Amino acid sequence: MTGYVHLENGECFEGILEATNDTNAITGEVVFFTGMTGYQEVLTDPSYKNQIVIFTYPLIGNYGINEYDFESSKPHVAGVIMYESFETVYHYEAKHSLKAYLNKWEIPYITHVDTRSVVKQIRDSGTMKCSMSYKQECSYFGDIRYDAPVEAVSTKKIESFGSGHHEIVVIDFGVKKSIVNSLVDYDCKVTVVPYNTSYETVKKLNPCGIVLSNGPGDPKQLKRLLPDLKKMMESFPTLAICLGHQLVGLAFGGDTTKLRFGHRGANQPVLDILTSKVFITSQNHSYVVNRDSLDQDKLTVRFTNVNDGSVEGLMHKELPILSVQYHPEAHPGPSDSSWIFHEFMSSIRSVRSEKMYA
Repeated sequence: MTGYVHLENGECFEGILEATNDTNAITGEVVFFTGMTGYQEVLTDPSYKNQIVIFTYPLIGNYGINEYDFESSKPHVAGVIMYESFETVYHYEAKHSLKAYLNKWEIPYITHVDTRSVVKQIRDSGTMKCSMSYKQECSYFGDIRYDAPVEAVSTKKIESFGSGHHEIVVIDFGVKKSIVNSLVDYDCKVTVVPYNTSYETVKKLNPCGIVLSNGPGDPKQLKRLLPDLKKMMESFPTLAICLGHQLVGLAFGGDTTKLRFGHRGANQPVLDILTSKVFITSQNHSYVVNRDSLDQDKLTVRFTNVNDGSVEGLMHKELPILSVQYHPEAHPGPSDSSWIFHEFMSSIRSVRSEKMYA
């Protein structure tokens, strides 16, 4: 049936809507993803909780849905906007079409929308609320729940993966499966714990390092956790990714701000200030650490975004803490930054050596 995309700024776009709920509008924060591939990973990335995602590439779903590229057990997006998506799929690993997968999980989607025009509205007006419905006239944008997205996606119990020689604790703010898999590949035993796990509980697990994961929402919603997170970072070598990176900035006295329309895609260029090398990264975030708010005696900017100069990563001047705004596991996206895991593991081995010879 004919459906409509209503933006908070008053713009309306027509398309073909498929939704199980034909009485109320589907609402969420509208964002766009620029990658040509990777829709399966995007749909199941917990960082997209409560968001309606526009795929800017004109044909989505041509290689279907397989059994391997899920980042979590279910999709987290509120809705999907595409220009075109076919039922027929062209990949030997495909088990379902994209439409069949969205229908299975009752995720509403709308096709034949002028996605370029919608994205231009977001670029001009910034990220905003969005409504998808069968009604041409719509002023309802719903009670979009922004207050506790991390609580909704974080694990509720402590789980372990792998059997390697390095004990790593991942604080789960919405961790992607591929981050855990990357650590397992580095000979780690990975213990994933709920987002609000205390310092004392983590200490009893006796890890050789911790990872603060990616996740959805505004990092300032987690301010109550900062004292415990800071204790963890001061006690164990730390790698922080995306939301975790923002929490590092906050924990050491910095501030975060919201970008106009965020970075989402697999083509974001990042400069490593230490080496003067530029590499291409996969990203998905709305918030960034404010460079001017940082205590230069504690944290130093390690990475910056080539396009807009925003902070893409931090290093502590004394402690083995490394944070990155991008996704080194690169699912989806280029693997240019996968060496970040190697640097993290090197910091763990260095700390172990210092303790051995202290």
